[in-house]
Amino acid sequence: MFKHILVPTDGSALSESTVSRAVTFASEAGARVTFFYAQPDFPMPIYGEGALIDPTTPEQFAKSAAAEAQSILDKAKAVADSAGVVAATDTVVNEIPYEAVIDAADRHGCDLIFMASHGRRGIAGLLLGSETQKVLTHSKIPVLVYR
Repeated sequence: MFKHILVPTDGSALSESTVSRAVTFASEAGARVTFFYAQPDFPMPIYGEGALIDPTTPEQFAKSAAAEAQSILDKAKAVADSAGVVAATDTVVNEIPYEAVIDAADRHGCDLIFMASHGRRGIAGLLLGSETQKVLTHSKIPVLVYR
């Protein structure tokens, strides 16, 4: 049924668990996987009374973020490789993760997005928002939510 699955990951424990489950799902479905990480952009400095000075340059930040992304994606790909699942990785810089996830799924021709949810409900879910909820709301392809 599904042939190409996008698996967004952020390196958290929940996300690592989701990577393992997505690989099992892909293996059973005979699908390939693309692991995706949305890198943060350099935060705009805020100047004024009481502002903290961050000595990190935009270039240093970008290099560090890219290294973090590669480390997270390499771990995910190793899980797929050990299970014999064909996998690729992708990362982009984007401050709006849910848009980056949907764009990655479109760019790679994925027919399913398999992602984690923290399962926040009520006020916590409303106040904190949810990238998963935003993907569910805006995606034109199926989204499988793993909790």
